[in-house]
Amino acid sequence: MIKRLRLTNFKAWKALHVRFATVTGIFGANSAGKSSLIQFLLLLKQTREATDRRIVLDFGGPESLANLGSFSEVVHGRETTARISWKLAWHLPTRLKISGQSADGRPVEFAGREMDTHCAIGLSDSGHSSTLFTRSLTYLFGDSSFTLKAGPGEGRKRAYDLKISSQHHDFALKRIQGRPFARIPPPVKTHSFPQQIKWSYQNADFLSDLELAYEDLMDRIYYLGPLREYPQRQYYWSGASPADVGPRGERAIDAILAATAQGEKRQLKKKAWQQPFQGIIAHWLRELGLIDDFSMKEIGTGSNLYQARVTANSSKASTTLTDVGFGVSQVLPVLVLLYYVPEDSIVLLEQPEIHLHPAVQSRLADLFLCVAKQRKLQIIVESHSQHLLQRLQRRVAEGEIRVPGKGSSFPFTVSSEDVYLYFSSISKGIGKLEDLKLNRWGEIENWPDEFFGNEMEEIAAISSASLRRKKEDASNGG
Repeated sequence: MIKRLRLTNFKAWKALHVRFATVTGIFGANSAGKSSLIQFLLLLKQTREATDRRIVLDFGGPESLANLGSFSEVVHGRETTARISWKLAWHLPTRLKISGQSADGRPVEFAGREMDTHCAIGLSDSGHSSTLFTRSLTYLFGDSSFTLKAGPGEGRKRAYDLKISSQHHDFALKRIQGRPFARIPPPVKTHSFPQQIKWSYQNADFLSDLELAYEDLMDRIYYLGPLREYPQRQYYWSGASPADVGPRGERAIDAILAATAQGEKRQLKKKAWQQPFQGIIAHWLRELGLIDDFSMKEIGTGSNLYQARVTANSSKASTTLTDVGFGVSQVLPVLVLLYYVPEDSIVLLEQPEIHLHPAVQSRLADLFLCVAKQRKLQIIVESHSQHLLQRLQRRVAEGEIRVPGKGSSFPFTVSSEDVYLYFSSISKGIGKLEDLKLNRWGEIENWPDEFFGNEMEEIAAISSASLRRKKEDASNGG
């Protein structure tokens, strides 16, 4: 679970500090920096997945999770002399124990469930090169820090210094005798220590455990964007199991079929019966008020062609996904992703409410809270939906959320610590993220001006216009 992010000089954010909860909602106007926060997390993820180990940051391309162009296009104000830096803190799924050796051979152990990574990047300051390089990389774990920092020099001549500090451990790296000491090169990407450190020191292997913890965090991030695929009358499935539903939801049907073929089951709530994967999806489509039933049917045995069949409006006859409201096909990838990803995943959603009725948008908030609690997910939502936000407020005020459905319902507790809300705005090219202070009664104590427009102004204008028209009608004998 991501705990907090400090980010400087990235796109609209000259300085950003955000804390994350089980469900984090980011609201605001268009072009106010909301998507940039999610884009940065995707930038880190696709950099971790990049096959080129020499790359510093993978700014992506047309088929990437985030297509950001270049450093000059993402650095704040296009000030290419500025550095982009970040501090990312996260909570590990399980307690991590790292064992090492001090320089005098004594065992040293680092343990905990919290970790931070700090990084700063920038362009070469030689004036003759525009090469992007990592200026510093730091891991904080337990009471110790491990820092690789750029020294003097340019390009291949630039050497890096490794510094380790600890409050309770007298720890120092021990050189391997007889092996020539290699100049320490830059970090690999923005999160790995170069192999030369492990070649030169006999007690540096533990550094790999820090890197693996970071890579595990990135691997647990999943994303669904705001633009989703149109429904199809039939789907071809090769039998492969996708990693997720794809950024446009294009692999949602593949995920359903793969989970079904593998006999995967899910629980709606604690102590509830395990249900087939398709049954869970059908349940939530009913509870969202969209359709009565859902299933995948093969068109002829062994054809590998399938139809998504739905039953709507209490009709006894099923039809294809293309013949019902567009909102069903747009919310389906959201549902599938939340139940398909492994537990302890981090799910990034952009505008999940697109093409949905306001009542359904409200119920989405219940879905997020229920599935996050049951499956130990962290959900980060970028949204324009006032209805989604108000339902989150309501559940905090009520102090619980009950899984909808037949039979007894097991309540999950909900508090203001489970839900963090933010309002994003921009002024003179600088983004501002305002922490909406949600109290235990579900009230936002610092409601921003013009948040979702000025509702009272609209109500007053309607009343004034209505009164004026009534007077006109009365004077005209209407």
